Amino acid sequence: MSAREELITKYAADLKEKCGVEPNMDLLTKVTIGCGPSIYNADAATVAGSQQAELDTVKNNFLIKKLGLTDGPELDAAIDAVMEQYGRSNRNKFRAVIYYLLTVHFKKESVYN
Repeated sequence: MSAREELITKYAADLKEKCGVEPNMDLLTKVTIGCGPSIYNADAATVAGSQQAELDTVKNNFLIKKLGLTDGPELDAAIDAVMEQYGRSNRNKFRAVIYYLLTVHFKKESVYN
């Protein structure tokens, strides 16, 4: 099993166990690949949910640039909802899992087709 496949398996487990979501493995794989080499860097692979700069990065670089959404309060509300779903007390919030949840939330799976 490759390093990427191992990470995807770990992300799927987080989605099931911590978020209560049965992941679409094809979409999760595409979202993970879309994260690029950051998934192999311990710091870049996670999102600090309590740091506004991190949340702004998710909003600007992913929601606006990648998914093509327009900035507005609904983006912040969605990020907040995903952080709540993942569990605020959970220290390791994987970027790929958060991006997956946001992609599904905004029904933007077509971006990865």
